[in-house]
Amino acid sequence: MPDVDMRVELAGVTLKNPVCVASGTFGFGREYNQFYDLGELGGICAKGLTLHRREGNPGPRIAETPMGILNSVGLQNPGIDAVIAEEVPSIAKLFHGPVIANVGGFSVAEYAENCAKLNDVEQVAILEVNISCPNVHAGGKNFGSDPKAAAEVTKAVKAVTNKPVFMKLSPNVTDIAEIAKACADAGADGICLINTLLGMRIDLKTKRPLIANRTGGLSGPAVFPVAVRMVWDVYEAVKLPIIGCGGVSSAEDVCEMMLAGASAVEIGAANLRDPYACKKIIEALPGVCEKLDVERIADLTGAAH
Repeated sequence: MPDVDMRVELAGVTLKNPVCVASGTFGFGREYNQFYDLGELGGICAKGLTLHRREGNPGPRIAETPMGILNSVGLQNPGIDAVIAEEVPSIAKLFHGPVIANVGGFSVAEYAENCAKLNDVEQVAILEVNISCPNVHAGGKNFGSDPKAAAEVTKAVKAVTNKPVFMKLSPNVTDIAEIAKACADAGADGICLINTLLGMRIDLKTKRPLIANRTGGLSGPAVFPVAVRMVWDVYEAVKLPIIGCGGVSSAEDVCEMMLAGASAVEIGAANLRDPYACKKIIEALPGVCEKLDVERIADLTGAAH
């Protein structure tokens, strides 16, 4: 195997390689630990959490597409207190690298309360604040679709934690760079993008939407070019580390995302298709780097600009 330095850094947190798993596609790690040693991963982003337990949306809430998957799971999770008491210690037994906590919220106060609770959780290295959640105090409009709301959440979270805060942005906006700038100006330590794209499917037999909630988030290879473009735009707009995600399915995709500006990547839907996806990608990365004449994978970040 080629001798390539695979280490990357995210706001002072060192990862052994740039491959992390994306929130919502890996549970809390237990299911995948039966397939391979999770210690091979650069980082684990745990399933999204909210202040209170959520059962999620009614079914059906998954629909396949030709090059991806639609989901409308609805942030199903046991609530932050249960996650801290049960799930985080469970992850820590299986994985000794950086754990990224994906934090949801339906008000600014809820985001802040969640992040304050996580601040003292030793196993959590990075807070990934998902601002694609609907703001219940603003008619359901997503925090991530408005620069002022995105900045407000960023400021509130930064005030209650000393952990690195990465704001996870929604692609369902006109100008992703504007949202990223607002988060950067409010003190964010990094940016994660993209979340899923809104989509829907219709059942020809029933003439009804396949997903009970009508629309869902599209992920998988179909969104990869959109994610690369948005990572590129945000890298040009802000001087913060970026976690790139959206359709990454191969070692070549990892390198392309890094060339666009990502310091690390998260792999999501590929895990659902092949539970060994991340392991295979990590094993293939040194060979791809050798072809690219790269001795340090971190040198790929932004090299296409």
